[in-house]
Amino acid sequence: MTEQATDNDTGRSASDASTAQLVSRLGEQVSTLIRSELRLAQVELQEKGKRAGIGVGLFGGAGIVALFGAGALVACAILALALIMDAWLAALIVGVVLLAVAGILALIGRRQVKQATPPLPTEAVEGLKQDIQTVKERRHS
Repeated sequence: MTEQATDNDTGRSASDASTAQLVSRLGEQVSTLIRSELRLAQVELQEKGKRAGIGVGLFGGAGIVALFGAGALVACAILALALIMDAWLAALIVGVVLLAVAGILALIGRRQVKQATPPLPTEAVEGLKQDIQTVKERRHS
């Protein structure tokens, strides 16, 4: 038993449809497909944005706590050096070392940011590529 696709509007089989009707139907289906892929991309980007926001917030909290811990260690280093030299000299040495480390970290961070790629909705892009390939294959057959 073979099944034939029928046109919902006229009840005729797809093989009986005119070329104009088939082209019109193809245009509608491609338009619907593109809208669906765009909705998928939007949802995917929203989900990634939420996860990134939570992660950034947690990193921010960790950074604040780490800052307090680093401040305590800096004070400890200054006090330890003050045992063998003047306190102002100990603070100067520790300050210069910290600024040098900050400069190195800034340079490394800048390089990493330059190498970062923009976030893309990869699943939606792949789905759209597959859809285009399927349409091309069906058009040729």
